[in-house]
Amino acid sequence: MHGPTHEGIGHKTNSEIDPVDLLMMRRCIELSDIAGKQGEFPFASVIARNGTIIAEAINGVIRDGDVTRHAELVAVSRAQRAFGKKKLSECTLYSNVEPCVMCSFPIRESGIARVVFSLRSPFMGGFSRWNVLRDEVLSSKMREAFGGVPKVIEGVLAHEAEEIWRTWNPIIWKVIQRRGCLEGAADFCLHHDSPRPRNLVRAFLSALRMKPKS
Repeated sequence: MHGPTHEGIGHKTNSEIDPVDLLMMRRCIELSDIAGKQGEFPFASVIARNGTIIAEAINGVIRDGDVTRHAELVAVSRAQRAFGKKKLSECTLYSNVEPCVMCSFPIRESGIARVVFSLRSPFMGGFSRWNVLRDEVLSSKMREAFGGVPKVIEGVLAHEAEEIWRTWNPIIWKVIQRRGCLEGAADFCLHHDSPRPRNLVRAFLSALRMKPKS
């Protein structure tokens, strides 16, 4: 796959970002907060067309007991039904965390024109690591299914998105930071060689098995 080609905006101020992107991402971050309060990991996604929300979703992995219920996949499915067509070529997908590889293929196949996210996922990301989102080979060899590559914008409201994770579970967020699982605020640079206290790792693994609050 070709290396990532994108418009990184982590260094820009809010006034330099498209106002519509700011509005949609604020809604996405609000949804991620709701997800955390419902016992899910705080992932959320919004799909919009010309500044109007077509579909939105939060993570459903824990609630539904289904590992495929990622927020982006649920949002794409809902948008296709609401929009009445398979292709979403006039739409932008917003996510508080970079879509993973599993989510990136349906995003490509649905023809979404733009992908905007806050926090980078350097180990599982369908853009920063695997670059499914911007892979031109998919377009050239399977153009009937995948079409053109979407524009990718990263770092929108990264500080706000990061704060939701920190507030949701400070211990898990420390583990995420130490492992470099997510990168966000400022320049997306984290030092991945920090020591990993065993008690934090145990807490993280325990949290993965948590159940939604009653």
